[in-house]
Amino acid sequence: MPKNQSSGGKTKPKGRVVIRNWTIDDLPGIVSCQIAAYPDLIVGIDTYDARKYGMQMQAFPEGQFLAEIEGTIVGLATSLIVQLDDLPDDYRYNEITGSGSFSTHTPHGDTLYGADIAVHPDFRGRGISKKLYVARKRLMKRYNLRRMMAYGRIPGFKDWVGKYTADEYVEKVEAGELKDSALNAHLSAGYTVRRTLVDYVHDKSSVNICTVLEMLNPDFKPERRKVAAAPLRRVVRKARVCTAQYLLRDMASWDEFERTTEYFVETADTYLGHFLLLPEMFTAQLLTLIPRDWDDRRQIVELTKFTKAYLELFTRLAKRYDLFIIAGSHPVERDGLIYNVAHLFTPTGEVCTQDKLHPTPYERKIWDMRPGSSLNVFETPYARIAIQVCYDVEFPEPTRLLTLAGTEILFVPYSTDDRKGHYRVSYCARARAIENSIYVVTSGNCGTILNRSYLLNYAESAVYTPSDYGFPPHAEAGRADPNVETVVVADLDMGSLMTNREQGSTRPLYDRRTDLYQLTPRLPVIVHKLD
Repeated sequence: MPKNQSSGGKTKPKGRVVIRNWTIDDLPGIVSCQIAAYPDLIVGIDTYDARKYGMQMQAFPEGQFLAEIEGTIVGLATSLIVQLDDLPDDYRYNEITGSGSFSTHTPHGDTLYGADIAVHPDFRGRGISKKLYVARKRLMKRYNLRRMMAYGRIPGFKDWVGKYTADEYVEKVEAGELKDSALNAHLSAGYTVRRTLVDYVHDKSSVNICTVLEMLNPDFKPERRKVAAAPLRRVVRKARVCTAQYLLRDMASWDEFERTTEYFVETADTYLGHFLLLPEMFTAQLLTLIPRDWDDRRQIVELTKFTKAYLELFTRLAKRYDLFIIAGSHPVERDGLIYNVAHLFTPTGEVCTQDKLHPTPYERKIWDMRPGSSLNVFETPYARIAIQVCYDVEFPEPTRLLTLAGTEILFVPYSTDDRKGHYRVSYCARARAIENSIYVVTSGNCGTILNRSYLLNYAESAVYTPSDYGFPPHAEAGRADPNVETVVVADLDMGSLMTNREQGSTRPLYDRRTDLYQLTPRLPVIVHKLD
């Protein structure tokens, strides 16, 4: 079998295990080996392609090892050198590794960070991981590094949730009372568990909890290592969000709609926003351009004919003002069916969508609105975001799935007739922020238009936060006065979310009882990486 392939056939090589550094020809086999080693990861989202592995090899070729038997790649280990301030508790994988590119590799650093290690399942039990760890240890000593750090999985923990906390489970494994395939391998290699960390990676087997591992170099000579640079400090990730409270009004033309809409975009740009959120179905004011004597179904079908102009308008505005615009929602016709679709417009001209999953009984009755069928997370340079349209936020299950897929900011465009409807949405939005340790941004319509489907509108657009130390006392980063046209501006710190999830007064993500209940999507949450 060629050396750039990984085992998958019926005949397994039985020769000697060879550990060596990578070459460019090895990359396809390395990709295949990782996919085989972690079948529960989503290919293309949680796994790397040959291009990303090529970047790692280019950044630090001496730190990338593979194991082969008779030319077949059966294991791999990746690493880079960094300079960290103390334990990397507050770092995330992307921060340490440059989003997997190893652009953060620092030759004069003092820590060898073990980014990944994998052994093909057909070759486990042959001491391959130990040989890869030996190669890493030699590298640590060769470069006179102070220590080796890594994050580890605890796949056996899922069977003990409820009986033990993650820390108690680790203590049991360390004492030899329980077995864990990954943790036992790390302990055997010489690692010490410094603590457990929640929500570092999306890993169902480990209940999204990992271990922080450290191995000190007994031969480290500090006097020989003159560090010339400051430690890699945790990246501060903040985003400024702007959410509109939109006054619906009768429109005389499409041009008038463009002018009133651009006011909100200009406001977000003036206040240096990164994201702008507009309300659900704010394009309903275009119904005033449609004959009033038409029935509701015919009117909504006619409204969908503005879709092309709507897409062109917000694509142009997002690019011109360098903004991520969640342009509320707008009815879209697909294969003769009508969907309530939220649209995300990016500064680079991309357009992403999220269908409303739960049309209200009213929407179904008068417009025959159909439900969507996918959950999407959008990874932007500022934060991982998701969109739930109005009624969708009243269902906690989708929000939890989005959170487990990495969502940090949830945008909720909504449209409600009166105060009671507004409170349904706002109370649920608050609950989603607290139970998932995320930010939830809402945007609603106010005002009236001369159309029986939108006679009344009530809104108090807001930005909700977790309710704990480090956040505003009322768990609100900002809220509009009722029923006035305005824009709410708030700065959101993603680092505060991570601290809250790990060290908060309560930790709903950490303390889930998966022994009593589980939440499993029927379809995978789709993660879109945006520029």
